[in-house]
Order: sequence, then C-alpha cells, then structure tokens
Amino acid sequence: MRYDPGMAARPALIRIALNVGVDAVLAAVAVPLAHWLADPAADPLTPLWTIAWGAAALLLAGLPFRLSTQYWRFAGAGDLLGVGAAAIAAAAIFPVALHEAGLPFPSPAFPALHALVLMVLLAVPRIAYRLMQESRAPQDGRETQPVLLVGAGEGSDLFIRALGADRRTPYRVIGLLSLGQAQTGRRIGGLPILGGVTDAAEVLAGLRTTGRLPSVLVLTDPELAGERLSALMEAADHEGIRIARAPQLTTLDNTAPGSARLELRPVAIEDLLNRPQVPLDREGMARLVQGRRVLVTGAGGTIGSELARQVAALGPELLVLLDNGEYALWQIDIELADSHPAVPRRPVIADIRDEGRIRSLLAEVSPDLVFHAAALKHVPMVEANPLEGLLTNAAGTRNVADAARAAGALAMVLISTDKAVNPSSLMGASKRLAEMYCQGLDIAARGPAGGMRCVTVRFGNVLGSTGSVVPLFQRQLARGGPLTVTHPDMRRYFMTVREAVGLVLEASVVGSGDAAPPNGGIFVLDMGEPVKIVDLARQMVRLAGLRPDIDVEIRFTGLRPGEKLFEELFHGREPATPTEHPGLLMATPRTADPAIVGRAIDEIAAACRGGNAGLALSLLARLVPEFQHNPDGAATSRGRVDPART
Repeated sequence: MRYDPGMAARPALIRIALNVGVDAVLAAVAVPLAHWLADPAADPLTPLWTIAWGAAALLLAGLPFRLSTQYWRFAGAGDLLGVGAAAIAAAAIFPVALHEAGLPFPSPAFPALHALVLMVLLAVPRIAYRLMQESRAPQDGRETQPVLLVGAGEGSDLFIRALGADRRTPYRVIGLLSLGQAQTGRRIGGLPILGGVTDAAEVLAGLRTTGRLPSVLVLTDPELAGERLSALMEAADHEGIRIARAPQLTTLDNTAPGSARLELRPVAIEDLLNRPQVPLDREGMARLVQGRRVLVTGAGGTIGSELARQVAALGPELLVLLDNGEYALWQIDIELADSHPAVPRRPVIADIRDEGRIRSLLAEVSPDLVFHAAALKHVPMVEANPLEGLLTNAAGTRNVADAARAAGALAMVLISTDKAVNPSSLMGASKRLAEMYCQGLDIAARGPAGGMRCVTVRFGNVLGSTGSVVPLFQRQLARGGPLTVTHPDMRRYFMTVREAVGLVLEASVVGSGDAAPPNGGIFVLDMGEPVKIVDLARQMVRLAGLRPDIDVEIRFTGLRPGEKLFEELFHGREPATPTEHPGLLMATPRTADPAIVGRAIDEIAAACRGGNAGLALSLLARLVPEFQHNPDGAATSRGRVDPART
C-alpha cells in the first residue's frame, strides 16, 4: 500500500483540534471565575460576549507559544512555562475589548486574577493527565517488576521520567540508593532515597522484611565501579537480586512519543576493576605519531589491533599492519578503512621469524616507529610447543629490533608481560630474554654513537583478549557451566585493552624523548591490585543474573603447566621507581651486552630449528637464571605478591 501523507497527518490534526477546543473552553470558564473573584457581588456572566472573547484571546496569545501542539502526556517544565506565558499574554489582550466597549474592570486586580485563574485552569489538567498516564498499568497487562535505583542524580531523574513516558515498560521504581549519605531521606520524583550504597545490605534486608524486595537494582550513575560495585553485587546476590545498568543518558533523555522502548543494559566486567582512569598525554602522543611512518607487528591480535586503532587516530603518514594470520589482518584492515579512510595503510602478511623477509620489508618501508606486539603469549600453548615459542618470542623479537635499527627507526616499542618476572613458564622466560636484548640495545643507543631507542613496556592480563579467562568464562556460562578455575588462590593483574594501549603510547612518548631514563629501564603499567580469578568467575555469574555455586558450578581443575599462583610486575632486583606520569612505573634494569645476548639467541634459534629442545632450554636457563620451570603445573611458593605493592 502506498504511503499517504494526508492519512498520516490526520490523527495529529484531530489532536491539535481537540487541544484548541479544550483550551478554549477552559479560557472561557476563566473569565466569569476571575470576574467573580474580583467582584463577588456582580453578575459574572454579564456581558456574555466577554466569555467568548476570553477564549479568543487565549487562542490568539497561545500561537507564539504553540499551546495547541503540546502533547499533554509528556507535559514538562517547558510546556508549563508556555502555559504561563500564554495566560499572561491573554490576560493582557483581554482588557483591550473591555476598553473599546467602554466597560470598566470589575476591580483593579482583575487582570492579575484573570492571568492566575487561566494559568491554573490550563496547567492542572495537563499535569493531572500526565500523572494519570504514568500511573496506568502496561498496555500488555503484565505485572511490573519493582526496581531500586542506585544513584540519586540526573541519571535517576531521567530514568524515572523515561519510565513514565514508556507505557510498555515492565519496571516500577520503589526507591533509590544514593552514592553518599547526605541525600538519605530526601525524594526524587516523589520516590524516597532509602540510604547510601554502603547501606545496601541493610536497605535490602528491610525491604525483604516488609515484602517490597526489588527484583532488579538499576545502576543510573556511570561512575559506580570497582570495590563499591563489587560490594553492591554481593549484597544483591545475598538477596537473589540481579543488577543492570540504565541506558545512556542520551537515550533516557529522548522522551518523545513513539521513542524506542527503555531497555536495561548488563553491567560490564570492566566496571569491576578498582582503578581510576589515568590521564594521558594525548598531545605528546600526537607529536610522536603524527606525520610519521608506523609499523605494528601482530596487528591482528588484541593489543596489536588496538594499537593500530589508536595510532590511526593520531594521523600517521603511513600505517603498516604486519601479521602472519590472514583473517585477523583482514579484519583490522577493513575496520580501519571504515573508521580512518584518510590514513594510508599497508597490510603485510609476514612471519617475524623470517629474518630476511623482515629485514627487507623494514628497509623498504623505513618506519619511524615500530610497535612490536607479535608473540606467542598463551602459556599452555608455548609449553606444548616450546621451540616455536622461543623462535617467535626471542629470535623473532631480535629480528624485528635489528631490522628496525638497520632501517633507521627512531624507536621500537616491545610489548612484554608480567610473566617475564621470575618466570616459571617457557613463554615468560622467552619474553624475559626478549626484554634483555631490547634493554641492551636501548643502553647502547644512549651512548655517544646514538641510535634507535628501545622502549620495553610490561603489563599483565588484558580483559577480554583472545584466549583470556573472560571469554572462556563467557563461553562456559553460555553452556550453563561449570566455570573452570585452576586454583582457588590464583590471582592476576587485569587491565582493559584500551587503557593498556593508551599507557603503552604514553610510555613510548616518555621512553623515546630526551627526558627518557638513561639506563634502559622497563616501563611497567600500574595495574592496580591483583584480582582473584575465582572472585572474577563469581562476579561474572552474578552479572549473568545467576547465583554462583547454586545455579552455576565453579570447578577447580589444578594449575596448568608453566602457571604460577601469583604473577609479579617487578623482580626483587629491579625495584619499582615512580615516574612523573601517572600510571607508569619504571623497573630498574638487569641487562647484559646485547652482542652476548644476541649470540645466545642465535644459538637457541639454531637448536630450535634443529629440534634440540634440551639444548635450547639449557641455553635459556643459563641466560635467565631466575627461570624455574614448572612444567607439571604444581602449586609452588613462586610468584608471591610483591610486598611493596600490598
């Protein structure tokens, strides 16, 4: 059927005509009522034509304020201001006819009384109609779910108003929790603030006693995160209540008729990280990257792809994306083509273990900056394939560093890991060997001859990265459980990929500048406090609206080969040194001559290519004396939390 604009506009015209009629009747009633208030002894209906003129005066005065097009169901402060202005204007117009007819005012106060009566008669029906509509049950007849809002600010006010505008909503607000204590006892939108977030357990217990326990806690304040959110989740879990986030404020602020249905959002696991956002030197990053040729290895991985995104946003002259996986490389290339079409890109399929290919590629591209994120980083996989891990993480890193230096790069940034500290896995030991080589090159570059700077950045686990525990738990939850945790005491440092890469770029600015530390130190991202993996598993179960150990089993499977109970960010002989940049720490280096380390890496690579795993591992142990291999996954005392950080 063809669209007919006339048919679509007809209901709107009918509603406008109805508004005009109702307002005219109310304005007509206002005239004798104001007349009676001004002079109770006189006849308020004489002369009758003044009643009709009162209606006409309002309709005329209401035109500039669009009184006839107001939607009563969504009447707000702006509409009531329009009503007031129209009433005053109508009361000012009305005496003109009286003057022309030679009729006196019933009293000097009549114009003010007329305006006041008109305001009341026009505003009260609008407010009453809105309140009546908001109190109506959902159209589909379903029972509404009682919800308790967490947050007593603009977000809660908008949420309450959005609920009133959505007649299909299944939610009914019964009260609020504020982030502080000062607001307790006050009201927002007529709803009581029952207490603060720290009082959640007591408030919920009281609501349960009175039979008014909510089914959902709705977070309306985006700032609620970390420990306070974790404590709130525990209180909610104790009462069997799920937690959700309100929609974005921009979504809630859309109260127009026909707007999309209000939907709650799940709480993100990132919200549970108890770490404030670190301010970053965006101007310094732009100066570092803008107009320069940048190469990112491992560009299809979690860290590499986020590096590519943030570098592309800084306006490089050329962005070279290198990866040995075709599909992952294609994905990030297509994404950047959409998000940053003006940035010249070159996707390159290459293996960093191929020394000749890497050297010729970098000589051709001549990058100014090289971000080296390519690695085999999953501990069990490297334990099962030790020679591949050593070839990629140690020999591959040396190939990239040497090729970047030969091509005249200003700086190379090595992405390392906390598993390189007191390593118990082959992956960690191979990354420690890569750190040693790059540290040695950096110290050499700070000598009289100068040269390429090597910046090493070390951090822990990235939430949501490929192969990390969060996607694993999500898959296990989708199957109904169980969630598998290796050990009840397992702890890890966590950071979101965006903030990790932002701090990598920050470290690159510091490490490649004139004010960089002169001793080849390793930049370490401040990861906050370590998180128990079993607690993370329980929180993810709660975020799914389920109860840990009741609805979903948590099963302990034992440490995997190469794993430690606790990871560390600093070795005992490389104490942490704060920097002038928030979120960045410096590890005092333990280095060796890069020529010696380079020859040892060559020997390890030769042993790997010859399939001699025993020789390769003995050479590795000689270079990294703190390496205590844990091939059986036995729980040991290695990996204690650094006392300086507890």
